Amino acid sequence: MKTVLITAGANGIGLVMARAFAEAGYRVWVTDVDTAMIAALPPGIRGSLVDASLEAGMETLFAQITAEWGGLDVLCANAGIKGPTASIEDMDLVAWHQCLAVNLDGAMLAAKHGAKLMKPAGRGVMIFTSSTSGLYRTPYRAPYVAAKWGVIGLMKTVAMELGPFGIRANAICPGSVNGPRIDRVIEAEAAAKGMTPDAVRKGYASGTAMKQLTDPEDVAALALYLASDGARMISGQALAVDGMTYNVDP
Repeated sequence: MKTVLITAGANGIGLVMARAFAEAGYRVWVTDVDTAMIAALPPGIRGSLVDASLEAGMETLFAQITAEWGGLDVLCANAGIKGPTASIEDMDLVAWHQCLAVNLDGAMLAAKHGAKLMKPAGRGVMIFTSSTSGLYRTPYRAPYVAAKWGVIGLMKTVAMELGPFGIRANAICPGSVNGPRIDRVIEAEAAAKGMTPDAVRKGYASGTAMKQLTDPEDVAALALYLASDGARMISGQALAVDGMTYNVDP
């Protein structure tokens, strides 16, 4: 039975991914920082309370995975936070660092420790959650955008380094995904721009060719494909799941 680790997998997109992998027959292990969410995980999904941006916790986690599973087939570096919404002249440095720590440091730590498990086996798949903000830009979201661009650069470097060892790495770049996080983003952006949340949401949808927001199940479906043998020659790619965004200034 194949195994998968999903950071920040007890809620949102991560939980939908976890369920999809479990339904596909994987043994699933997730991390999160929310104790209640970990306690509420569906049967068959293992959970650990771990902050993906802290190396000590990640080291302990991967040691447990090694002891119990002996290796890892798929790693989904999914941990992320939205970060502050503010103009660049009002950006708080502490909030900037926190956003980069979770979104970018967390991805690096997952890849670092995942590589140590995958290289000896001569196989493995790493899937990084970036964003269309890592492909284009998003006003008033400077730290999030910087982190998600960084995740794509990290992924491409990892793909080059680990490819000779049979390990593939790709990034999924969701657009605006239905769920609590985008609700919070829209509310913050509306406040920053002096708009109503409904107007901002409509702007996000109208900026895509398909005129709608993405569902988390769309992201999970791509993750499953990238983990499959059908994607055996796909590596180093940043793939958007966004209904074709063409206007990122709603």
